[in-house]
Amino acid sequence: MLELQNLKKAFEDHVAVAGLSFTLQKGEVLGFLGQNGAGKSTTMRMIAGVLEPESGDALVNGHSITTARRAAQSQIGYLPEGAPLYRDMTPLTFLRFMADAHDLRRSERKNAVDRVIADARIGNVTGQPIATLSKGYRRRVGLAAALIHDPPVLLLDEPTDGLDPIQKRAVRALVARMAPEKAILISTHTLDEVPAMCSRVIVIDKGHIVADETPTALAESKPGGLEEAFIDLADSREAEPC
Repeated sequence: MLELQNLKKAFEDHVAVAGLSFTLQKGEVLGFLGQNGAGKSTTMRMIAGVLEPESGDALVNGHSITTARRAAQSQIGYLPEGAPLYRDMTPLTFLRFMADAHDLRRSERKNAVDRVIADARIGNVTGQPIATLSKGYRRRVGLAAALIHDPPVLLLDEPTDGLDPIQKRAVRALVARMAPEKAILISTHTLDEVPAMCSRVIVIDKGHIVADETPTALAESKPGGLEEAFIDLADSREAEPC
């Protein structure tokens, strides 16, 4: 459902993504891990079609992000870092706007809005201006917007950022429920969430893939578990000669 083909991006002399290639199948939840600046968000922005790749391509359900961008984007639900929203709207008006933007038929719109309000658990704030909501609620409104058109591929950049433990548990349950019918790419810094949500882990550092394992296999590779393995992978590239 998602295939990266030697995807590259540089900003002047800084190589952010150095030729990433991997595939993501229906039913997989892929934890996309790396330190700050490793290239995670840049990669997700290229897949989502909001940032032009230097070279390479990504195929979403067979649609190229470089030659068939609109078709590829129609297959993606994207929760970006920071969840940018129209702060003067209410969640309800924002979700209706997003349903219109995705060209949902009139007969589908109400059901779609009701579905994502329930999934994101934002029913008690739908009438409040988004500007007045907490960070956690704004994040959940962004998640609802990513799900509004029921896309087959989800790109979720820090989906539990700002959520309390109960809200995080609800997001994990939602991911588990959606997983069999979707391909889901999740970027997170919260390593203890990875085994709870993900069936596979890719770790990148300086734009390169340094591990592609199951969470269990990666955790068992070091006595200290997933955290020690993650730190060791990052340190190993720091030690490489230039």
